Amino acid sequence: MPPARLSPQLFEGMKAFKGGDRRVRLFRPWLNMDRMLRSALRLCLPSFDKGELLECIRRLIEVDKDWVPDGAGTSLYVRPVLLGNEPSLGVSHPLQALLYVILSPVGSYFPGDSVTPVSLLADPAFIRAWVGGVGNYKVGGNYGPTVLVQQEAKKKGCEQVLWLFGPDHQLTEVGNMNIFVYWTHEDGVLELVTPPLDGVILPGIVRKSLLDLAYNWGEFRVAERKITMKELLQALEEGRVREVFGSGTACQVCPVHQILYQGQHLHIPTMENGPELILRFQKELKAIQVRFRERGSGPDACSPEKFTSHEPLDWEPPSPTPNSPRDR
Repeated sequence: MPPARLSPQLFEGMKAFKGGDRRVRLFRPWLNMDRMLRSALRLCLPSFDKGELLECIRRLIEVDKDWVPDGAGTSLYVRPVLLGNEPSLGVSHPLQALLYVILSPVGSYFPGDSVTPVSLLADPAFIRAWVGGVGNYKVGGNYGPTVLVQQEAKKKGCEQVLWLFGPDHQLTEVGNMNIFVYWTHEDGVLELVTPPLDGVILPGIVRKSLLDLAYNWGEFRVAERKITMKELLQALEEGRVREVFGSGTACQVCPVHQILYQGQHLHIPTMENGPELILRFQKELKAIQVRFRERGSGPDACSPEKFTSHEPLDWEPPSPTPNSPRDR
């Protein structure tokens, strides 16, 4: 019986990179294993040993390491999948499941070192996820229904969808990416803000990595809180917005230059501002993923031997202090 009938299915997405030393490195894969297990438990799929699965993936990549490309911006995409395949029509937890891993070489999301901005359709008539649902889990049922809305966005000249939620039109995600706004807040403080993990937002691995980097820099306030379209509109009118961007495994960091909202095309000055922060994030991520960093120089800094393994790395962002720019 096809497993898709009741959607007891989930997946993960991560990448393996080949460094200048020709060694292959997975980027923070234990975070994917944590998220995958949470998704499995939410769908009543069988639990699994995260360390054992990660070791299986490591050995699979070791066997297929020649498929890891070494061109600029390239990587090996790794997709573990877990789905119920019990031959039954009943609505109940599956007693049987299939777990497999797909590997695929992928090219650079952007040509060269450039970044290409996208435009977004923000239509509150479409809702990706809601409180009490499964928006914070990486399950198949979250993605299939978004294809129709993506087509609607393209009909209106937009590349992606800005998912809104609630009567106040909160910004939640961009397509399949987390969203960030880099602006001067209404209190006059330079700030990087992203929606909180309140059950609607997927806890992205790149999202966490950008927050870790920004907290470590300590150069501006970092906040995880709700952002509404009203706040964004006001900030645009007052010239306080610097950059808006999405983050995800596929693109790493993707700039936004326009939002179509309630019939109005809102220009976002991301590209006019460099985009300074986006390019800095991309440079830092690439340095971590493709080349090893000295201990203490960034999130997950470690020796190359430890970076090549899948063991949790021991860098942690500093704890916030009363006067710290870190704001949760």
